[in-house]
Amino acid sequence: MASNFIEEIKWRGMLHDVMPGTEEHLLSEMQAAYVGIDPTADSLHIGHLVGVMLLRHFQLSGHKPYALVGGATGMIGDPSGKSAERNLLDEATLRHNQNALKEQLSRFLDFKSNEDNAAILVNNYDWMKDFSFLEFIRDVGKHITVNYMMAKDSVKKRLSAEAKEGMSFTEFTYQLVQGYDFLHLYQKHNCTLQMGGSDQWGNITTGTELIRRIAGGKGYALTCPLITKADGTKFGKTEGGNIWLDANRTSPYKFYQYWLNTSDEDAEKYIKIFTFLTKEEIEALATEHKEAPHLRVLQKRLAEEITVMVHSQDDLDNAIKASDILFGKSTSADLKGLNEKTFLDVFEGVPQAEVALKDIEEGLDMIGALAAKTGFLGSNGEARRELKQNSISVNKEKVKEDYTITATDLINGKYVLLQRGKKNYFVLVVN
Repeated sequence: MASNFIEEIKWRGMLHDVMPGTEEHLLSEMQAAYVGIDPTADSLHIGHLVGVMLLRHFQLSGHKPYALVGGATGMIGDPSGKSAERNLLDEATLRHNQNALKEQLSRFLDFKSNEDNAAILVNNYDWMKDFSFLEFIRDVGKHITVNYMMAKDSVKKRLSAEAKEGMSFTEFTYQLVQGYDFLHLYQKHNCTLQMGGSDQWGNITTGTELIRRIAGGKGYALTCPLITKADGTKFGKTEGGNIWLDANRTSPYKFYQYWLNTSDEDAEKYIKIFTFLTKEEIEALATEHKEAPHLRVLQKRLAEEITVMVHSQDDLDNAIKASDILFGKSTSADLKGLNEKTFLDVFEGVPQAEVALKDIEEGLDMIGALAAKTGFLGSNGEARRELKQNSISVNKEKVKEDYTITATDLINGKYVLLQRGKKNYFVLVVN
């Protein structure tokens, strides 16, 4: 007997709307549900994670999850978002993206299980590519009235007076194509539930309507809230763009830092959504956090859990080590243990100066390193003063005026980290 999926996601704050009868339907026996994922990139970003977590909880509850890569719908553009119409992807790119997404999804969903509820990845391009326009409007389009489609909020908003650009026919038909996906999965895989963000309610219910009118069956709809941040800024975005799950797009260090820097209010909400910790564990952490908010217990645990889940324990250990370099006590050995990507991430935005490799090989004196050759400090006199006051470090270790920087000081064979006081950093780039 499956456990209660609806109950689980409700206490986690992951339930926005659900069609009447869904809970009873899921408790009756193992059911299948799907979530659609846009394949326009070869990586998921954290905006996708809520839908993925829904599928994982669904599988943990004994049900069968389908991840639908929207190869066809991804070519159209969804009117419920603000996105402009999308570019057509060629099939090779689509397949590459699909394989990359499956690799990431397999960190959450069990595709290899021998159990009946093993996860399945499907791509709607596979059943839409051979569907002619005439067949589609004959077999699908005639079952849904324009009045029904116009009544959807996503369509109304785009056709309202404020929307300057209006809406193309392509976008208008999006809900029919998405609705057909649900019908197809219902007929071929006995998939009875579609889940998505709250902005997808209209598209999902068009699918349940097609199942009713064409297949004479019953489909169910469930949506989760769109994740927001307490300060009103967009979740999952930074000045540098999306927070990706691919380590080459967003390093594990930056990924870890994103979660570590969440507000107290957001951390309490996110730890329920983005981890599999139990209700009791989360309540205990919340209590501990309230007693000593400055220790940021919630943020640390959230960042740890999700970094290990998306990346690995090693990546988490490196991210913590990198964070300690900036904010805690660390040594020259810790610094030299960082790979180049993490080093550059940690010291992004820190002033830099280039020095010649021959200067390092011959030995660079501290006055040259601090002022004459780099301009880190304003003058040679200021450099001497700071050295006398014991406020200068090379690679996190205090040095005096008689210290000489040599090749043994190089981090990744290329960098030296200078520091004045606790927070004033400067990077020498050796070429």
